[in-house]
Amino acid sequence: MPAREWKQRAYRAFDRFVPTIPFRYLPPKQSVRLAFNVVLDREPDPEGGPDYTRKLAAGELTRRGVAEALAHSEEFRRRVPIRDVLLSMHVSRSEFVAGLPRAARILDLGGTHQGLPDGALVHLGYPYPFERLVVVDLPVEDRHQIYQGGSTGAPVLSELGPVQFAFHSMVDLSPYEDGSFDLVYSGQSIEHVTEADGDAVAREAFRVLAPGGWFCLDTPNGPVWRLRSEALMNEDHEIEYSAGELVAKLERAGFEVTECKGLNLMRRGVAAGVFDEAEASAHPGVFAEAQDCLLLAVVARKPTGSAPSASSSV
Repeated sequence: MPAREWKQRAYRAFDRFVPTIPFRYLPPKQSVRLAFNVVLDREPDPEGGPDYTRKLAAGELTRRGVAEALAHSEEFRRRVPIRDVLLSMHVSRSEFVAGLPRAARILDLGGTHQGLPDGALVHLGYPYPFERLVVVDLPVEDRHQIYQGGSTGAPVLSELGPVQFAFHSMVDLSPYEDGSFDLVYSGQSIEHVTEADGDAVAREAFRVLAPGGWFCLDTPNGPVWRLRSEALMNEDHEIEYSAGELVAKLERAGFEVTECKGLNLMRRGVAAGVFDEAEASAHPGVFAEAQDCLLLAVVARKPTGSAPSASSSV
């Protein structure tokens, strides 16, 4: 029998029998084999397969836990590189958000989610419960078409705490009192306002933060994106900063920059002066050399000895 015909028969047999037994009901050995086949595209190895099977049978791991362990393995990352740059950047931003400081009161600038009612920060992987999260974004009708959608603004109780929505410009934080937040997060948003308005955002973030509070941002790394073309990454962007420009902006507002890192490494491309999207896609994560990455990820702190600042006029 030709190999092609044999494979077609095998696929038809698989389609007939496998869907009748959901993954969660398969016996441990078969569950482990299926997880290895789907995630790593291979059969279980002589050591790993029996070990996962034993842990699954003993209740030490769930079936989902087996799949997650394989998906986070070095082998998966090495053998199955991400090829979609947007997906890869999302993975990197999630890693950055998971490392943000613990905060009870959070202000998220531009953090509505296109499909989920409690905003983006929770679903990017922020790990700590909070007392209050306020998401500021433009009214739907004032956003660029690609950003329309998202929450209706009704308060939502997320898995981490209550989420409120306020629809107005991120440049105007006058509704919020001095020192009323412990963390201000700006995820892919400061590039959407002009350089002057970005200065106003930084000043206002400084004002609404309590002494010792954190201002954390991720934003495109302008010089790396301009290796692709002189045009901005997104037609709705006003400016895309270099690491030095962004750090200087935050320091002028009074912040101490504690970390300036990058997301999605493109070291070889930057060294050669070319935009290598495939390289950046295959290297998600948080990296020390910000200048060699697609995105900047900055953590800044309001000094603990800061006196209350006057509300800025914006």
